[in-house]
Amino acid sequence: MRPSRRAVLTTATAAAVSATSTAAAAQRRRHLRTGFERLAHDGYTLLDKQRVGIVTNPTGITRNARHIVDVMHEDDRVDLTAVFGPEHGFRGTAQAGGSEGRYDDPATGLPVYDTYLKSGRPLADIFTASGVDTVVFDIQDVGARFYTYIWTLYDCMEAAQLAGKRFVVLDRPNPVTGRAALGPVLHKEFATFVGRQPIAQAHGMTVAELARLFNGEFLDDPVPLETVTMSGWKRSEFYDASGLPWVPPSPNMPTPETALVYSGTCLFEGTNLSEGRGTTRPFELLGAEGMDRRWAAEANELRLPGVHFREAYFAPTFSKFQGKTIGGVQVHVHDRAAFDPVRTGIALLVTARQVWSGFAWRPDNWIDKLTGSTRVRTMVDAGADTDEVVAGWQQELAAFRRMRREYLVYR
Repeated sequence: MRPSRRAVLTTATAAAVSATSTAAAAQRRRHLRTGFERLAHDGYTLLDKQRVGIVTNPTGITRNARHIVDVMHEDDRVDLTAVFGPEHGFRGTAQAGGSEGRYDDPATGLPVYDTYLKSGRPLADIFTASGVDTVVFDIQDVGARFYTYIWTLYDCMEAAQLAGKRFVVLDRPNPVTGRAALGPVLHKEFATFVGRQPIAQAHGMTVAELARLFNGEFLDDPVPLETVTMSGWKRSEFYDASGLPWVPPSPNMPTPETALVYSGTCLFEGTNLSEGRGTTRPFELLGAEGMDRRWAAEANELRLPGVHFREAYFAPTFSKFQGKTIGGVQVHVHDRAAFDPVRTGIALLVTARQVWSGFAWRPDNWIDKLTGSTRVRTMVDAGADTDEVVAGWQQELAAFRRMRREYLVYR
C-alpha cells in the first residue's frame, strides 16, 4: 500500500529537520573562533610587554557584539594605547569617502588616529607618534578587490615596516567563502586605493591570507608579521555558517547578501546608472531614468547560474538620481553556491548597454580602476558578449590563482 501524501510530507519534513539539526550540531562541535577570540583565549600572550595600537572599525566585535577595543581596554593583560580608524571611521560615523579625523574616544579615552587616504611615510609617522610597539589589524572584509579595507591593511603593513613596528593580523571569515578567485586581475598602471596590487577582483581569501600574500609578493621590505588564524572555518562556508553577528563594514554593506553580489555589481559605480546607494538594497538594486522591463528580460535570457533578475522601480534617497523614481533590476541570488558575481556584473553591463540608449561610463573612466585595466570598458563598447569579456582575463586569473595557492591556510 502506498503511503499517504501527508505521511510522505511528514517524513520529508522530519528528514529535513534532522539534516538541519545534524549540520547545526556539526557547526557547534567545530565552533568557529575568530583571530581575536583565539588571541584573548590565550591571554594575549602574543602582545605581552607591548604597547598596542589597533586598526579597526565597528566590525571588530566579539561573539556577544562587544567591541574588541572596549574589551581589551578593560583587560589588564594587554596595554592598548591607541586606535587607528580607516574609511568611515573607528566607530563608523562617516559615509563613503569620509573618516572621523583625530579625536579621543569618549568610551575609553584612547587617542584615535585617522589613517584614511594616508600611506607610506605619513602613515608611518602616525604610528611613530602614537608610541605603539605593535600594530594590530582586525576588520571584517567582504572579499572584493575594490573594498578599501584590504588596502588599509596593505598600507598599514608598509607603514609599520617603515616605522619599525611589529604587525599582527586577527583573522575573520571571508563572508562569500574562500572557494575561488574570480574576475580580472589589476594591472599595476591602474593602481589606486581601490586596488593597490595585482590581485583578482574577487580574491577568495581571508585578511590573514592576504596579509601573508602582501608580505611575500608585494612589499619591497616585508614587515615583521604574525597572523592569528581562525579555528573551525572552512573555505566553502558562507557567513551565516559562522554563528557571528553581522555588522555592516560600511554604510552601504548592510547584509551578507550585499557582500555576495558586491564584487560584480559594484562595477556600476563606473557607469551613469545607480548602483542602489540610497536604497535598502544597495548593489542588489540597479537602475536609471529611462530604464525599463527590457533589462531584466534580456538578463534573464542569459540563464546565468544561481541568479534571477526582477524588473524593479525605486527612488534613491541619496547619491545618483536622488529623489527620482527610476527603473532597473533587482538581483535575486537563488543558488549562492552556483552564483558567479563577477560574470553576473559583466552580463548586466553588457545587457544594460544593449537595451538602454542612455548607457554611459563615468567620464573619469572609473570603471578602469574598478576592473583593473581598460579591457572591460573597451570590449563592452566594441559589442563583445559576456563570454568574450570573461575569456579576456582567464590567463592572468590562472596565474594569480597559482600564486594565491601558496598563501592559503584553510581547507
